[in-house]
Amino acid sequence: MAGRDVPEEDVLRARFYAILAHLLSEPPSADTLEFLRSLEGDDTDMGQAMKAVATVAGKTSLETVQDEFAGLFIGVVKGELMPYASYYLTGFLQEKPLAVLRGDMERLGIARADSLSEPEDHIGVLFEMMQGLILGSFGKPADVATQKEFFEAHILQWAPRFFGDLEKARSAVLYMPVGTMGRVFMEIEAQAFTMTA
Repeated sequence: MAGRDVPEEDVLRARFYAILAHLLSEPPSADTLEFLRSLEGDDTDMGQAMKAVATVAGKTSLETVQDEFAGLFIGVVKGELMPYASYYLTGFLQEKPLAVLRGDMERLGIARADSLSEPEDHIGVLFEMMQGLILGSFGKPADVATQKEFFEAHILQWAPRFFGDLEKARSAVLYMPVGTMGRVFMEIEAQAFTMTA
């Protein structure tokens, strides 16, 4: 079972990746919105972001947040934001960053899910992969060096900019503090990996 013998702090990291992956991959459900309303935080930057998400979620209807998700990530032709590594790094979809990612996925034993409709360099998919590496969903839990390598190669180069864009997106209401939560989490992860080098 994935997650066995994983230190508590790594389980917590994996949960953050899972929450953000879920919020960025599909419109929130009633259960997801209820979960967001229950978030609590302390006086740290992350705690403040979590409290902001809970506050906005408490004032937001399910229909409103689903419309917000559509405006941000789907749109009539395309959403306000394009949550793909290739787009952020090259300006185009399905470019070299996706090919490099697929090579690393094969090396790490990560198979593309048959049900996946997005390219693998979608931020939600990448976060699911990080969660899996931490918890051992693709075999045994990946060591810190492997996690760091994947994070720096496929997430760090562009995800902080994406979350910054999400914080100031025109369509973002609930997703504005979600953007802050993601940006702060990226900062924490980058700093933690630097300390383990």
